[in-house]
Amino acid sequence: MAYLREEKENLEVLYSLNAIWEAIPKVVDSLNWKIEEVDEATHHLKVKTKGGFISYPSMIRIDFSVIDEKTTRMIVASETPVTTITAVADYGRTRERVDQFVVALAKLMESNK
Repeated sequence: MAYLREEKENLEVLYSLNAIWEAIPKVVDSLNWKIEEVDEATHHLKVKTKGGFISYPSMIRIDFSVIDEKTTRMIVASETPVTTITAVADYGRTRERVDQFVVALAKLMESNK
């Protein structure tokens, strides 16, 4: 039996929407992930992670919105399909992938200051 394991992170970052939006392709490339879908009008992305030995790749949805000119809201939601067999080996990887993205983005933004 298969089901989806989900994780979600709602963040406010102290960078403009444009600065973060321009950094996203670099972050995704640095993680060896792939951008599957981009909607520039709504600032929405879908990113596919790499899978593991006995784990499926995750699909990460990222939505950005402006709070003010220097602050951006970022919602990162990840879904990973798991089966009863892969569920034990995959435990925590969905959260780990969300965290990997956030940390990689933070490092890139800090290095660009």
